[in-house]
Amino acid sequence: MKRELHVRFCEGAGVRFLRATRLVIGCEKEEDARRIMAVLPKRFARYKLTIHPEKTRLVKFQPPQEKSGGGDGDGTFDFLGMTHYWARSRRGYWVIKRQTAKKRLRRAMRVMWQWCREHRHEPIWEQYRKLCQKLRGYYQYYGIRGNYRKLLALYQFVVRAWRYWLSRRGGKRPIRWERFAELLTIFVLPRPRIVHNI
Repeated sequence: MKRELHVRFCEGAGVRFLRATRLVIGCEKEEDARRIMAVLPKRFARYKLTIHPEKTRLVKFQPPQEKSGGGDGDGTFDFLGMTHYWARSRRGYWVIKRQTAKKRLRRAMRVMWQWCREHRHEPIWEQYRKLCQKLRGYYQYYGIRGNYRKLLALYQFVVRAWRYWLSRRGGKRPIRWERFAELLTIFVLPRPRIVHNI
C-alpha cells in the first residue's frame, strides 16, 4: 500500500451492515495491517458503527518457513466456527485449510447427546427424522473440503449417542450392537459429505 490508506463502506438500498457482521482483512505486510487497525475504528465511527475491542486482533498468519522444518503455520485462528491453518497440498504447496473448531465440535456433540437423552421416549421414526435434519444441517455448514474427519467424528458420535439413549428406554436391556446395526439399515442416518468445494 502506498500513500494514503482508504477504507470505504457502501451502505445503500438493500446493503446493510448487521450488528454481528464479521470481517477478515488480509495484508501482505505487517505495517499495512497496523495502519488499517489504526484507521478502521475512525472510519467505522463515521457510520455510527463500533469495533468490539476484545474480538478484534492482529494475527500473524503465514506459512511456516522452510528452514524451521515445516509443521503448523504461524497464527492459526478461529473464524465463523472454523479453524484456519496452513498445511501442504498434495502437490507440496502451502495452502490454507479449514476444519471445524474444537469448541464448535464439542458443543455440537454435547447438543446431540442432550437431544438424544431428552427425546429417547419418542417413536424411533420421529427421532430418526429429527437426527437426519440435524446432521444434514451440520453438513451444510461445515461440509467443506478438508473437514471430512471432523464430520465423520460427529456422525460416529451421534450413532453411539442414539444407541446409548435408546438402550435406556423403559428399563429394558441395552440394545446390542448387532441389533442396532440392523436398525441402522432401516433408519439410515446421512453419512458425512463435502458440500462446499472451497
